[in-house]
Amino acid sequence: MALPQDITSFHQNLGDSLYKVNDMDWIETMPGQAWMKILWTGSETGTWAVILKWAKGYVAPAHKHLAPAHTYIIKGRLQVRGAVLEAGDYDYEPNGVLHGATTALEDTEYLFICNGAVLFFDENNFTSYLSWEELERLRAAHAATKATHAAA
Repeated sequence: MALPQDITSFHQNLGDSLYKVNDMDWIETMPGQAWMKILWTGSETGTWAVILKWAKGYVAPAHKHLAPAHTYIIKGRLQVRGAVLEAGDYDYEPNGVLHGATTALEDTEYLFICNGAVLFFDENNFTSYLSWEELERLRAAHAATKATHAAA
């Protein structure tokens, strides 16, 4: 039976974004305390996906979500606002959520999918901004460093 309209994809030749995450490098973002694997960045939507690994005691500074975000704890425990997230827990943070520091209560790995940017701040200033563009810059810098070390 023929379909009533053509549903051929214009993007069929782009292929899926399938990654062997275990083969990916951890990119150190805070020496000895925090690392990430950049799974995907979407320039067309601003959405990005990473796996974050934090050592026990690492504290991410206060921040505001400029878009909704999803968190799934793979292992470990995080103190997020008034809750403790443990392995298997999922957290949805809507656009505009503002909160204080997030603390790794033990060595923790989690999947973080964000639909836009996150703005970090202290009591006086904006301190940093994280979006798909910064992640692509980080990925490029990591690749350049890795290539330099391989050539040496």
